[in-house]
Amino acid sequence: MMKLFWACVGFIVYTYAGYPALLAVLAKLRPRALQRDENSTPSLTLLVAAYNEEACIAGKLENSLSLDYPAGKLQILVAADGSNDRTPDIVRTFADRGVELSFSPERRGKMAAINRAMTRARGEVVVFSDANNLYDAQALRQLTPPFADPTVGAVSGAKSILSGDGALGDSEGLYWRYESAIKKQETRLGTCTGVAGEILAVRRSLFRPPPAEIINDDFYIALDLIRRGYRVIYAPAARSFERVSATAQDEVTRRARIISGRYQAMRLAPQLLPWQQPLAVWQVVSHKFSRPLVPLAMIGALVSSLLAALRANRAAAVLLTGQMAFYGLAGLGRTAEYGGKIGKLLYIPTFFVNSNLAALRGLRMHLTQRQGVLWQRVERRGNEQ
Repeated sequence: MMKLFWACVGFIVYTYAGYPALLAVLAKLRPRALQRDENSTPSLTLLVAAYNEEACIAGKLENSLSLDYPAGKLQILVAADGSNDRTPDIVRTFADRGVELSFSPERRGKMAAINRAMTRARGEVVVFSDANNLYDAQALRQLTPPFADPTVGAVSGAKSILSGDGALGDSEGLYWRYESAIKKQETRLGTCTGVAGEILAVRRSLFRPPPAEIINDDFYIALDLIRRGYRVIYAPAARSFERVSATAQDEVTRRARIISGRYQAMRLAPQLLPWQQPLAVWQVVSHKFSRPLVPLAMIGALVSSLLAALRANRAAAVLLTGQMAFYGLAGLGRTAEYGGKIGKLLYIPTFFVNSNLAALRGLRMHLTQRQGVLWQRVERRGNEQ
């Protein structure tokens, strides 16, 4: 039983710490050169996907119009298919400022709306964005320099969580800083395997629409480019800001549907993975496919230590006590609100457990086929209706 326990613990440690450590060593030993042109300003299409976003679409468009990029080289296009609120009407009020609208009353999903809007995209590079995130003024200029390298197919910016939303926002922000560190090292090694769909720039000539059944379209787009021999680059200075989910339960729901899509990608791995690039396969498996399995390892560690403790194994009893204390702190963090540094520290186990509970929900959704391409929007702080 203890062998099973340590195997489960080893898997968890490798997923969260071992892979980043090995990645950093490899990136230092064999970094791959990247051509950059800091003055490059290819024509861009900023394509904003907006389904029933009347609460924030005006602010998004004001932010988009204020970005530092040559006006003659920036097309702003909103894909609002299926919206039955005031979103299309609000977008039309920006027409005299150059904003274009792609709208059909029928709702067939985010990717279907994007694919229809792509027929109107004119930029050499298309920047995919959501309606509930705002860009730093220099974001577009920070996305374009890597495209001077002909091997680059896409560039992903950095997702940042705005501060001031309590322990949930602080924990979510910490998670994305952790993700950012991994993506920097992946880029140094050659290609990044994780992208932020709300700030993702892709060469229009290389874009291929994901199949209709794909849930995580941004991940598919990145894998498709890597499989075809192109690089995906992470540009941390290209920053996108958004608020955290309105509640911890909303955050679990958001993560669960993403993890459901990750399980779908794992099932389709024989077709999706770039098998001709073993290093990239290792990155995808370690970075993206191992995390959804962590809750299964957590359950395995808990059950194996419990069974060993019942056999009077004192070491197992100590390990079991430690796990129960950890889960107790997670439960306390879910039911109590503490401010300051203590509150932030206490919420870390809560965030960890919630994230892995979301992974279990995602697995159930995948196995029962309950997650389709039509997602229900999760409210963000400051955006609740």
